[in-house]
Amino acid sequence: MGWLTRFLTAVAFLAAGVIFSPETFGSLSKGENSAKVLIIVKLAHLLSFSTAWGAALWATFIGGIIMFKNLPRHQFGNLQSKMFPAYFTLVGSCCAISLSAFGYLHPWKSSSTVEKYQLGFLVSAFAFNLTNLFIFTPMTIDMMKQRHKVERENNIGDEVGWSKNREKAKTIPKLAAMNKKFGMIHGLSSLANIFSFGSLAMHSWYLAGKMDL
Repeated sequence: MGWLTRFLTAVAFLAAGVIFSPETFGSLSKGENSAKVLIIVKLAHLLSFSTAWGAALWATFIGGIIMFKNLPRHQFGNLQSKMFPAYFTLVGSCCAISLSAFGYLHPWKSSSTVEKYQLGFLVSAFAFNLTNLFIFTPMTIDMMKQRHKVERENNIGDEVGWSKNREKAKTIPKLAAMNKKFGMIHGLSSLANIFSFGSLAMHSWYLAGKMDL
């Protein structure tokens, strides 16, 4: 994760530089080349935002629910432990690119109040994904592995759903405590993900208002 941390930190500083010092990157230049650059930047913003939005929609409301309802619980958990880091990396990177592009197109000093709000929503989406990637996801995966070990010792985890876990937790205090801790950490992770999705939703509303079909 070391290279990933350095990469996302560099992207975050780049985004901040684009937003607050756009002249350094030539966003105030004029001419034919500038027009081509603007098209490329707009395309980067649109593609990165739509990728982040689509990935968040699928993972939050469709893919995860389908897998939970059809896979054995331990298999589902192990799969999610591989998917979530990739998911948050993808969405976080796309948010950073979208933020940089939007900041290039709408420099902070000359932005309207509405545009500054949109920069805030994109910053929020980026921050929530970083929080999940570097804090909540590692904690959730670690807690999940500890709980899986206890469950295997009690011959549960190969079923679909929570029924056997809840039954065993009534007689195994250690498992009940793990369930409570896992639920708290997973809840915070889910909340951060929902806030990120909400921030992207607000930006999608803004973009829809800019479309002239």
